[in-house]
Amino acid sequence: MHQLIASPYNGTFLVARPGSKGGMRIPRTLYEELASTAESSSPVPVWLLDHARTAWGLDLAGAVMRDVVLVRSETGLGYGRATYEINKGCNFNCEHCYLAERRFEGLPWPDKVRLLRLLRDAGVLWLQFTGGEPLIDRHFMDAYALSHRSGMLIEILTNGSRLHRPEIIELLRDLPPHKVTVSLYGATPDSFDSLTRKPGAFKLVEKGLVAAREAGIALELALIITRHNAHELDAMRALAEGYGAGRQEYGTISPTYTGTPEPLAAQAPGFLDKSSVFKGCPAGHTFFHVDPHGLATMCKVGRENPIDLMTEGLDGLLRLPGIADAQMLRTGGCGGCQLSGTCRVCRPLAKAYQEAKAPLNTYCQHGSEEAS
Repeated sequence: MHQLIASPYNGTFLVARPGSKGGMRIPRTLYEELASTAESSSPVPVWLLDHARTAWGLDLAGAVMRDVVLVRSETGLGYGRATYEINKGCNFNCEHCYLAERRFEGLPWPDKVRLLRLLRDAGVLWLQFTGGEPLIDRHFMDAYALSHRSGMLIEILTNGSRLHRPEIIELLRDLPPHKVTVSLYGATPDSFDSLTRKPGAFKLVEKGLVAAREAGIALELALIITRHNAHELDAMRALAEGYGAGRQEYGTISPTYTGTPEPLAAQAPGFLDKSSVFKGCPAGHTFFHVDPHGLATMCKVGRENPIDLMTEGLDGLLRLPGIADAQMLRTGGCGGCQLSGTCRVCRPLAKAYQEAKAPLNTYCQHGSEEAS
């Protein structure tokens, strides 16, 4: 199994180590040097030996190329990142979920294999498994292993409820992910179980976090701030520190991506407009999203005019930039807005708010006192 990945990425070339932070940007000449000996018994170049030792404490002295370095081929498509919604099914029933329906359905295994190979051939280096809850998909472990062995750096976005299972921990120990991001919905069983509407959810997630930490798996916690847990924010931050995990905080609740308002009831007063100013997005150009049926869209929210990868293949992705650009046009009352330069909401998400008939103060500065 490879220890390092050398890959094209957005017009550059990188060397990365699965499960480890940091990477090395290399010129084309060094990438071509690696590519020319990738399947051979040639020794690992001295310059790469030195970097592996310095950056990752990895001693590859005496190793040969075919055993330790996987070299990804160049592709005509410039998609370096993708998210794969392997299944919308979930064992939680979160009040704030942006999925209107959480049906447990998706591609059969042979089609999942074909899809993951299409993602590889599109140039995807960074792949996020998401859902629903990805770990409950019956094919998750096989899909993860195939993606890892294909030379992708993987993030798993999970609720953490099955992270404690020995077969999951063993898989992630043997084939390390770039990171596992666990959503944290509170610091106590009362708040956590109330938002997820799943008795015992907090204890399951704690068990998973302990197991992952003990296995040395890279963790990050996504702190989801809602009316149920806003009073516990400091305790949630302390939990992240206790597990040695990085953290991101999310306080703005969105409607469903189909434009229904139900999740907005979970919004905590005082946590709106904490995001940064929207300055553009590469979605549809260097990044894309794939749903459980192999439909590719610009992102999780902007799902208009999906491309069926299972019937069109990679050629369908040639149309995605134009589809994405059309969804980024300011429409639906946003055209000519005098506050657009400081807007914090992308167009597909604004459209979802508008279709949900959400109050302006949940997403737009025209609903704030300052703008009135």
